[in-house]
Amino acid sequence: MSKMLSIIIPAYNEENTIESILDKISEVVLIDGITKEYIIVNDASSDSTSKVVKDYMIKHPELNIQFYEHEVNKGKGAALHTGIAKAKGDYVIVQDADLEYDPHEFNILLKPILDGFADVVYGSRFMGGNPHRILFFWHSIGNGILTFLSNAMTNLNLTDMETCYKLWKREIIQSVSLKEQRFGFEPEVTAKVSRIPKIRIYEVGISYYGRTYEEGKKINWKDGFRAIYCILKYNIWSKR
Repeated sequence: MSKMLSIIIPAYNEENTIESILDKISEVVLIDGITKEYIIVNDASSDSTSKVVKDYMIKHPELNIQFYEHEVNKGKGAALHTGIAKAKGDYVIVQDADLEYDPHEFNILLKPILDGFADVVYGSRFMGGNPHRILFFWHSIGNGILTFLSNAMTNLNLTDMETCYKLWKREIIQSVSLKEQRFGFEPEVTAKVSRIPKIRIYEVGISYYGRTYEEGKKINWKDGFRAIYCILKYNIWSKR
């Protein structure tokens, strides 16, 4: 029996890109005959995201698409909680609904797990020779600070803790009790997964096609301060 990858797609006001990212995912042929499960979680978008997804499902009944909607906006982390709970695949990966990350690189993340080396794989925007859009200096500095603080607490040596592309064995991520409903998800999940006994975490280089704020980027400096709080909280004050 072939294995399956559950692709969790949190979406908030992504009417302009959600169809394109679904097309990109559908084009991907996964290694070892792995099949795909699309789990789209619409976090109470105020635009036409819901209609675009439903129309896409009608046009593509051959795709294994599961669609869930929050009645009120709860945040990206909450959307990921919903998707993780619903996942049925052997492996779980996060795919943002924008076009910043390339689904054709799923196989790069899958390989360390399929080769028997890893339980969790992070896709780093800061290693390897893949293309990266040049954008915000202070964002890169902030990301470096957050990754450094997280590493200091977890004793990991990640280069990109805040990356969207995180791939887990399903039983691992579903065993973790997650609480952060917004952008604190990344430091929380990193802290809690790092404490799993004998966990094997790998990192691979990926490309990055970042968006500007005019193009729809949502994270801001307030989220950075929340991330610092979450690094301290889930590594020191609240380890459950």
